[in-house]
Amino acid sequence: MKSLALVRLLQLTSQALPVGGYSHSHGLESAVEQRIVADEESAANWISDMLDFSMKTFEIPRLLNLGRAWTAGDFAAVRLLNDESLASRESAELRAASVQMGYSLRVLLSVLPDFPADIVDALRTMAEPALPCVWSAAATAWRIEPRDSILGYLWSWAENQVLVAMKTVPLGQSAGQRILQNLGTRMARFAESSDLSAEPRSNFAPGLAILSSQHEIQYSRLFRS
Repeated sequence: MKSLALVRLLQLTSQALPVGGYSHSHGLESAVEQRIVADEESAANWISDMLDFSMKTFEIPRLLNLGRAWTAGDFAAVRLLNDESLASRESAELRAASVQMGYSLRVLLSVLPDFPADIVDALRTMAEPALPCVWSAAATAWRIEPRDSILGYLWSWAENQVLVAMKTVPLGQSAGQRILQNLGTRMARFAESSDLSAEPRSNFAPGLAILSSQHEIQYSRLFRS
């Protein structure tokens, strides 16, 4: 991996990236409220299940397809894949989270120096660019290799989930790092072994859909989703 691409990937995955990821739990807060997640073991199991049954089987293949469309300059395909990504969200909150983070990242990219104007213009024509769409645009523009983009996207998601668990369960910092270490090993193995031409297979996570819908009317909460 070239040094500049690595630096750009670190920038993209940084918690300092102003896209509002810290304000979303992506359903985890609801799982904590209902005591499905109550300790280190159950938090690790919840995040691992999301990795296995949603991220690996749907989100990452969709991200790679978006990257290929951006690389080919096929903006019609980008728009179609973005629409399909939004349609796959399990609840109104999860859809809104992806749109809000995608919008914030689009605004950021548009003011960064030397970012390709054609990509910025294509993003501006989209009413609701989801986070995977804008992330893949950035990875393409910054020449981040697909497998590295996978790892960066997964790490950013996993770190957010662990930080949510640390605040809401709550978990200690050592517990959070143990979860991240295990997830990091699994994510690296997945990135090394995954077929980059694979199509999305499944986004079937009914427990997440139910809990996320219930979060919309949860009496007390810290997070927007």
